[in-house]
Amino acid sequence: MALTDVAAKSAKPREKAYKLSDEKGMFLLVTPAGSKWWRLKYRFAGKEKLLSLGVYPEIGVRDARDRRDAARKLLLNGIDPSIDRQMQKAASSERSENSFERVAREWFAKFSPKWAPGHASKIIRRLERDVFPWIGGLPIAEIKAPQLLATLRRIEERGAIETAHRAQQNCSQVFRYAVATGRAERDPSTDLRGALPPAQKTHLAAIVEPVALGALLRAIEGYTGSPTTKAALRLAPLVFVRPGELRMAEWEELDVEAAEWRLPARKMKMGVPHIVPLCKQALQIIADLKPITGHGRYLFPGERTGERPISDNTLNAALRRLGYSTTEVTTHGFRATARTLLDEGLGYRVDWIEHQLAHAVKDPNGRAYNRTAHLDARRRMMQKWADYLDKLRQGADVIPLKPRAA
Repeated sequence: MALTDVAAKSAKPREKAYKLSDEKGMFLLVTPAGSKWWRLKYRFAGKEKLLSLGVYPEIGVRDARDRRDAARKLLLNGIDPSIDRQMQKAASSERSENSFERVAREWFAKFSPKWAPGHASKIIRRLERDVFPWIGGLPIAEIKAPQLLATLRRIEERGAIETAHRAQQNCSQVFRYAVATGRAERDPSTDLRGALPPAQKTHLAAIVEPVALGALLRAIEGYTGSPTTKAALRLAPLVFVRPGELRMAEWEELDVEAAEWRLPARKMKMGVPHIVPLCKQALQIIADLKPITGHGRYLFPGERTGERPISDNTLNAALRRLGYSTTEVTTHGFRATARTLLDEGLGYRVDWIEHQLAHAVKDPNGRAYNRTAHLDARRRMMQKWADYLDKLRQGADVIPLKPRAA
């Protein structure tokens, strides 16, 4: 039977503490001193626990039930309300010297200069939005797996499963850094293997059928928007770098005489310098672009100000303007196009292709190859690829070309 406000108000102290039951595990504990405490009895992980919901009459019957219902909702989502409360209290209290947030920001400051700017920005935003508000203020050495899981569950609850997995990975990196610097004993994220549902792997849309690719290349040639955007669209299939690397290309990175685009480590996702051999067609696009944007820093500056490159969405928006949906092709998809057709269509060595995509490739001894590995072979491959694209654009019947082994 539900407890009324009148019954709570009229409850008198006795020699021993006693309970007045409400509903759904909540009761009012009346102490011999006359204090009246709201409590919630619940079970979590097979253990019976108590949660304080406040003191009557400061917290009335209705407010106590609201707190009870909020706690029960957490339980339904697999979160222990007692742990959740501890985390929220810690997050709002003064940051300790070795709090998770302080260590995480130290880790980020140490390693982010070697990352591509876009990659670094995503990581710090993810931590600030989804992790720091809940465990940022806790001493990193005291964080246990259930507390980390409760934080990840919040991300999972909004349907962002992949983001939850990425947040777990980033937290693991922070914990390992804390272990290495003597501020934690272990990485608790390793106890959470299998705790999150698997992320559904999605692939960015790409065209890998030669005839359809030829049609796309012809559509790009007919683009009537900004000449800068058109140049970027024409160059993208010839260099197949990541979209962020393309839009942030700088004139000083180009060595036209050597026919190379040399990207510094700070711009690369893997934090390793990269060389893109420039085919004749790419050099011609760059030469045509020089009178338009060559006076500034970027090959593809934004229209509002030349101090910044075109935005993340500019090239994808141009593809939409050409009539291609997000399920048909994306700028990032040019990488998958090259990866598939160079391997399956033209028969090039996979390690050459992976090097050109700036993926992590190791030699037989497990060591990472340097940026100049197979450079001459990659140079020939890139020119053959550009010639192949020319034939597709012209609508010719293209017979796969099998390169000779280098």
